[in-house]
Amino acid sequence: MSRKQQLLKRHRRNKNIGLFIALVVLIGIAVVVSWWVRLLLPLLTWVAHEAWFADHLFYSSKDDYRYNFPPYTPQPKVHLEGDRLRLDEGVMLVDDATLILALRIKSTWLGRFFDPVVELSGGDNPDRQTFERGVNGLRYLNLSGQAQVLSRGELRLRGRFCRLLGEPVLWALEHPDYRRQRVMVIAPHADDAELAAYGLYSQADETWIVTLTAGEIEAEHYQHMGLDKVEAARLKGRLRSWDSIAVPRWAGVPEAHCVQLGYFCLQLATMQASPDQPAGSREADLSDTRLFRQLNPFALPGDVDGAPTWNNLLADLREVLLRAQPEVIVLPHPVLDPHPDHICAQAAVIEALKGLEWQPTLLGYANHLHDNDRWPMGDSETGVALPPVFEPKALLHPYCLSLTQAQQRDKAMALGMMHDLQPRAPFKRRMRRGLQRLLAGRSSSPYGENEFFRKAVRRHELFWRL
Repeated sequence: MSRKQQLLKRHRRNKNIGLFIALVVLIGIAVVVSWWVRLLLPLLTWVAHEAWFADHLFYSSKDDYRYNFPPYTPQPKVHLEGDRLRLDEGVMLVDDATLILALRIKSTWLGRFFDPVVELSGGDNPDRQTFERGVNGLRYLNLSGQAQVLSRGELRLRGRFCRLLGEPVLWALEHPDYRRQRVMVIAPHADDAELAAYGLYSQADETWIVTLTAGEIEAEHYQHMGLDKVEAARLKGRLRSWDSIAVPRWAGVPEAHCVQLGYFCLQLATMQASPDQPAGSREADLSDTRLFRQLNPFALPGDVDGAPTWNNLLADLREVLLRAQPEVIVLPHPVLDPHPDHICAQAAVIEALKGLEWQPTLLGYANHLHDNDRWPMGDSETGVALPPVFEPKALLHPYCLSLTQAQQRDKAMALGMMHDLQPRAPFKRRMRRGLQRLLAGRSSSPYGENEFFRKAVRRHELFWRL
């Protein structure tokens, strides 16, 4: 059982225990109150649950985040004087450095009902970074893009529904400008490249987008059009294959640099376990990948038989790597992102790179988390604080790219073209969001209803050098 599954199992067990206790309390109250109160109490309990207790947060908001950055990372001395963050005299920062500030954040009592926010002000680019309700522990703010304001001593930090405590610690991580290199983005599914790295790949001197699967499963939206399960899955796979080739053109990526490998969703782990055995689609009644490869600009080794095997996947990846010779590969982070296809995508790239004459820089991304399904927390167009990490065994080397508002809007339009992000959310989810907007002060994204518009259209894109 994966860590994500273990956390989900524990969360559901604790939730069931809490619901049982609430039921016992309600039964006890019902004995001594009027009949109309008995009817009202269950409704109010459900409303409170949806507004304040429905987040999938698989850890205590009082737990400290624990990061282990690379040794010898520069740590400019900073001090929080009132609400002003000051560097020691004479310290200057590189404009595009990734700046990470650790400090303790403690929510007020209102911060148990409204999301605690740290507001950054003092320059031309004010920001807001959001944390868990009831937070009371060490957290890591992302100050990337604020170097000049901080160097001038003008940066102010203010807590809303929270207080900032203790002496802050700053890390300044410098990187090459990866936008000036040949970049390849590995997307397990259509839209993963855009969610994680649209800002980076749209600015790169040369970009390749390689999508591993057709993403054909969970096609209920198309079944509502009158298609049966197989027809719906095939249509969804064809649409998402088109998306993977067509949408990068919005960012200026040539069609000749967009490749769809056409393997089947949630089958990569099965393929990896038996490398020479085909793993057909779970829902599309297909064991041939060629249906989803028809738009590719050149032939691949797997086109010979269309067999969905791990060996074919490695051969396809190696062919694309040799053709493109990327200097930077952007791919899912093997620890932070728990999606099984994302884990296997990273493993396949590492295996395909073995023995090649050059070894590119690897930048990891996380479109999903083990511990918190709302991360990045907060609203569209705000900053991205570091995600929860509690086991600092491996070094984590963050790299942050700041996006202008115009770049964020272009990214939002790219996501809007993705067919998988277009259907309406289920009624229960829309009801929950309405209650949270009304009672908990949460805002929806102006760019789209799907949760990924809120999560991904931000002033930061966050990567991890592997």
